[in-house]
Amino acid sequence: MVGQLRDKVLPARQRRGFEELQQDLDLSAGDSPAKRSAFWTMLTLSSVIAAGGILTDSTATVIGAMIIAPLSTPIMGIALGAVQRRRTSAVVFVVLGCLLVILVGVVASVAVPRSYDLLTNDQISGRTSPGLLDLVSAVATGFAGAVALARKDVAAVLPGVAIAISLVPPLVVTGVCAGEAQWWLAAGSLVLFLSNLVALVFAGMVVFASLGYAGAAGARTERAGRRAYLMLGLLFLAVLLPLAANTVATVLLNSWTVRTKEAAERWLKESPGSTVTSVNARSRTLYVHVRGPGELPPIESLLDDLAGRIPDGVPIVVDTTRGRQITAGRVGTQGP
Repeated sequence: MVGQLRDKVLPARQRRGFEELQQDLDLSAGDSPAKRSAFWTMLTLSSVIAAGGILTDSTATVIGAMIIAPLSTPIMGIALGAVQRRRTSAVVFVVLGCLLVILVGVVASVAVPRSYDLLTNDQISGRTSPGLLDLVSAVATGFAGAVALARKDVAAVLPGVAIAISLVPPLVVTGVCAGEAQWWLAAGSLVLFLSNLVALVFAGMVVFASLGYAGAAGARTERAGRRAYLMLGLLFLAVLLPLAANTVATVLLNSWTVRTKEAAERWLKESPGSTVTSVNARSRTLYVHVRGPGELPPIESLLDDLAGRIPDGVPIVVDTTRGRQITAGRVGTQGP
């Protein structure tokens, strides 16, 4: 019955054999010295390339680093070892590989000027505030990668999977932010990596188990299998909570940004020809960017209008096209 169901999911002629799959995912199987040498060489090079792409804000360079990064191999090796209910050295390669990439990021942070705002770099800001959608896309990508590894006819999609899952760049960002003592940003990018790792392992375990790669169920291996699933569940929960919290915070921040823009537009009605070009949040401060030919209305009226619409204590700064930056103060207070 199990074999019939497995063949319905994927016919045997399209499915790779276990030994072939293990040779690809287990760095300790076969010619292990050559595999390990290639792994560490390519991981180091991809880390350096990713660091260069991130610090120069070059999307093309970062994508190149994603394609050649080999970190997904031992991660999928963890998934295969879990469904086989056997010990695997893949965990060691993943942990040591992560430390290496983070170290490269820390070293690269030496090139960052002291006055540089990391959040102005899209390659960094886009990886320090992950949400639930990042986890959903990572799970879908993990399924695509696991299916591509298990099938004989769709291996060509693996470069696309490497781009979509993004393993090395978040770790480099973690190292860069840690080197600049930006611990919250470093934690955000690390959570993004962990969510991608959990998604890959989860998807790999589901696909490999459904295709019949699971090992024999002895008493000891049953306990090991349960522990593996328990650990994965706890890790999944550990990354789900901060992702959910950040998603809620992002939704609230977007709501406050919209309300601030509406209030600023009402405020500028007293200044004909003036408009609000944008409102954005940086470093827990809302920046209102305005353009206009004349003097601005009294700034206090903007703060009064925002009272009760966004939380008290949020700093408001107005940027004008004349190069002026006006610190309006904090919402709900009488002074800056």
